[in-house]
Amino acid sequence: MHHAAIAHANTILRTLDGSGVHGLAVPGVSDRDEIGVFIEPAQHVIGLAGAIDHYVWRGQPEGHRSKADDAEGTLYSLRKFLHLVVAGNPNLLVPLYAPESSVYASTALGVELRGLAAVIVSQQAVRRFLGFLDSQVDQLRGEGRKHRIPVRTELIEQWGFDTKAASHAYRLGAEAVELAEDGTLTLPMRSPDRDRALAIKTGGVSLADVLAAVADLRARAAAALDAGRTPLRPSAEVAAVTTWSVEAHLRHWRS
Repeated sequence: MHHAAIAHANTILRTLDGSGVHGLAVPGVSDRDEIGVFIEPAQHVIGLAGAIDHYVWRGQPEGHRSKADDAEGTLYSLRKFLHLVVAGNPNLLVPLYAPESSVYASTALGVELRGLAAVIVSQQAVRRFLGFLDSQVDQLRGEGRKHRIPVRTELIEQWGFDTKAASHAYRLGAEAVELAEDGTLTLPMRSPDRDRALAIKTGGVSLADVLAAVADLRARAAAALDAGRTPLRPSAEVAAVTTWSVEAHLRHWRS
């Protein structure tokens, strides 16, 4: 069976992702991203068929940027997803916190996975958020590993800087603050942060003001962690997550 068919047939959770789930989609401009989790068949986990870590589908050929309303997404194997999310990868938190209106598919195991957010998400996630934020700021300042980040020349020509990267930086900062202070993530973003991020994305805020706002958010999130003013545990409860993952695989295979 092709990897695409395996991933879709064994999906336990699939949600909206990207700007849409954060409340930052711009009509006629933004594409539609999805993210999900599937359980590999037994032959790919304990057999010799080879692991299937993830499956990606895109509306455009590889190497071409997505266009407005294109659909694309990634399905991660449960093992890969858990490995990344317990390490705090910010890109993998969406399926845990997406609102019910943005959940496109879910089995009983998907519901259970979402219910594990409290033992999966830790202070490591906030620190990874801040690391991603720093990368975006480096790009905006013309520093860092620019070859790893898409160059949106049309935005730079129009506004003088990459407003999409600036909006990402602000979103990461605002969400890092919420995670650090409240131990959760609201999707779509809370107002007025969402309004501010949209204003940045559409060229309504100067680069100097963006950098100042992002610096304030970064400092606030870091201060919450450094002072211990956070409900988040220092690291994920790996043993509990592992136990659930083993049981989830066995239950899925038996079904």
